[in-house]
Amino acid sequence: MSTNERVAAWTEAELGVEGKVLDVVRAPAQVLSVPGKDVDPAALETVQLAADLVATMRVSPGCVGLAADQVGVSARIFCVDVSTHVKTKTHHGTYVLCNAEVLEASRNEKAREGCMSVPDLTGDVKRASRLKVRGQLPVTGETVEIVTDAFEARCLQHEIDHTNGLLFIDRVAGAHALHQRQTYL
Repeated sequence: MSTNERVAAWTEAELGVEGKVLDVVRAPAQVLSVPGKDVDPAALETVQLAADLVATMRVSPGCVGLAADQVGVSARIFCVDVSTHVKTKTHHGTYVLCNAEVLEASRNEKAREGCMSVPDLTGDVKRASRLKVRGQLPVTGETVEIVTDAFEARCLQHEIDHTNGLLFIDRVAGAHALHQRQTYL
């Protein structure tokens, strides 16, 4: 099985614990601007955090990804599910990655982004539209690589930025690239 297939086959049932819905932290909370610590994917607290991230993402309208710092934990772990978003081309369903890093990035494009931790703004952010990412799956610690494009690539970069202490507002070209959110979730 290729690693893309392994990620697409992953389910939250593999976590073996029930997730709790957590409060989402908003800027300017300090935790959002501090790089997260690497995690042990097999540690019980990491597995529980993975389940909590998925549970919180699922109950949050419009949410396609959520990183640990957004629930107040300085750790390099996040979940993603862009499968139902209208801008999605390629997707791998719901998954959680630990200690993820970008290996390859190309074809930069500017597009509008939002964030649950910056609920009143959106911004025009230039990001790669083709991406290769490596991370580890929770529980097993299995190293996987994801090759993706379009909206899922943007979402992965957004979440990896969170694990590095960056928000999308740190990536905009200036105040002219920030906009009041038109639809409140």
